[in-house]
Amino acid sequence: MSASDWMFGLEDTLGKLPDSPDVFRFHYGLRHGSRKVGLYAPRGIDSQSPHKQDELYIVIRGTGEFLKSEERRSFKAGDVLFVEAGIEHRFEHFSADFATWVIFWGPDGGEH
Repeated sequence: MSASDWMFGLEDTLGKLPDSPDVFRFHYGLRHGSRKVGLYAPRGIDSQSPHKQDELYIVIRGTGEFLKSEERRSFKAGDVLFVEAGIEHRFEHFSADFATWVIFWGPDGGEH
């Protein structure tokens, strides 16, 4: 890991996201072992599907609703959301400025 691999910032990472609303707006800033840290900033629709690893979202900005399995909760900047591997989830009705850090870790199938 080089010195530039262990730290990245919001503004720089936002600049690396695609501008097109039709493109998945995600960028990994850090990868180490099973851990991956990225920035996710969908526009309009969150089209993600369940992931193989456990994940943690740390909402940077914006508001909306988060659907995890059958449960729906409102979220805002500063909130932290956990999703177990393989669970259906998505952001809905989110504001245009919505952005979140996402952290994946552990084995496929999640930690038990």
